[in-house]
Amino acid sequence: MKKADLLSTLFVGIDISSRENVVVLLEFESKKPLLSFAVSNNYPGAAILAQKLAEFLSSHHELSSIIIALESTSFYGIHIANYLSSCQLLMPFNTAVYCVNPKMIANYKKSFIDLGKNDYIDAFVIADFARVGRITIKPWRGSQFLALQRLTRHRLHLAKALTREKTYMLSNIFLKFSEFSMLEEEQQPFSDNFGATATSVLTDFLSTEEIINMPIDALISYVCEKGHNRFSNPENTAKLLKQAARNSYRLDKCLYEPLTIAIASSFNLITTYTKEMKAVNAAIEKTLKGLNPNAYQSLLSIPGIGPVMSAGILAEIGCIDAFKSQDALAKYAGLVWRENQSGQFKADDTTLSKAGNAYLIYYLIEAVSHIKKHCNEFAVYYQKKFDEVKLHQHKRALVLTARKFVRLIFGLLAKNQLYSSSRVDQI
Repeated sequence: MKKADLLSTLFVGIDISSRENVVVLLEFESKKPLLSFAVSNNYPGAAILAQKLAEFLSSHHELSSIIIALESTSFYGIHIANYLSSCQLLMPFNTAVYCVNPKMIANYKKSFIDLGKNDYIDAFVIADFARVGRITIKPWRGSQFLALQRLTRHRLHLAKALTREKTYMLSNIFLKFSEFSMLEEEQQPFSDNFGATATSVLTDFLSTEEIINMPIDALISYVCEKGHNRFSNPENTAKLLKQAARNSYRLDKCLYEPLTIAIASSFNLITTYTKEMKAVNAAIEKTLKGLNPNAYQSLLSIPGIGPVMSAGILAEIGCIDAFKSQDALAKYAGLVWRENQSGQFKADDTTLSKAGNAYLIYYLIEAVSHIKKHCNEFAVYYQKKFDEVKLHQHKRALVLTARKFVRLIFGLLAKNQLYSSSRVDQI
């Protein structure tokens, strides 16, 4: 923004909370707030806020535009950002609303000496952050991607809940049937320990003694019935099950029933989470149809990426025009490493930034874990990075491969192109 534009701009900082929004107004040459006030964080409060801003601008004719900055604090700022960015009362003043990373505001505040802490001071710091031109992101993009974002983030919430429940349930399984959860893959009776047959075994039998004492023919029939005759060798499955039961620890009888109830409850939750994730996946695919079809097709053309991963990435990126380069996109995702250098010293070991979009980096890394199985170029790159170190090999290789993946995404979306292996070779 040119200095002439800055001189004619009103800078507004809003400190968001669940019940109240504190507002501070500055102009370019301000050292103290021109005006400060608080309004409720609801629709009437937003209307009052817009009215006060319009009245202030109308009485200060030297100000012709307005920049509104607020911290991206969870979901509390979504309504006010939406309202102010589309408010007809503020449209004549070229209103731009920015949701700023709270860590940037916190670090900027440290440049003030002995500054206290209250809502008005926080709002002043946010407004001053905008006044000195530190905002580099694009303005609030409205609700275009918000609907898709809520679905993809909810899916991530369900995925984490599902993983947490499975992990928790394994502790109860170990107590009831210790060997069942510890066997190597070739010794496991079932390919899926959370499948229907495994569920039946862990909940139908009160103790491992019941499995041991059950005749082998009856156990084979039981396995066939619960597995809907899908086992290629039910006799071997039954023998592995009996062997695991014999090698498991025995418990006091008073423990078996509580553990069985807890395991059955966990299985019910896992079934529910899985069902809900399928419903959310369907809703994501439906919502995608109303967004940029070219960007969606570009991501979908990459081997190993399906509708859900494409949606998760697009929901967080929005329009690729918001990023000047692939470096800016990587920084937004948090796939950058902090430099550690002083004088002649330069550290070889640098830490990954923690200021990026946690949702975007999750979907990027999840996508890469699938892509490397279908795309040879990414598989070779992953293995190269895996072999470079002895510590945290898989995690490090995935993150570095995700950084390479960002370059591919930016190139495809910026040029509206479909994937081809020749473009990967140029990255």
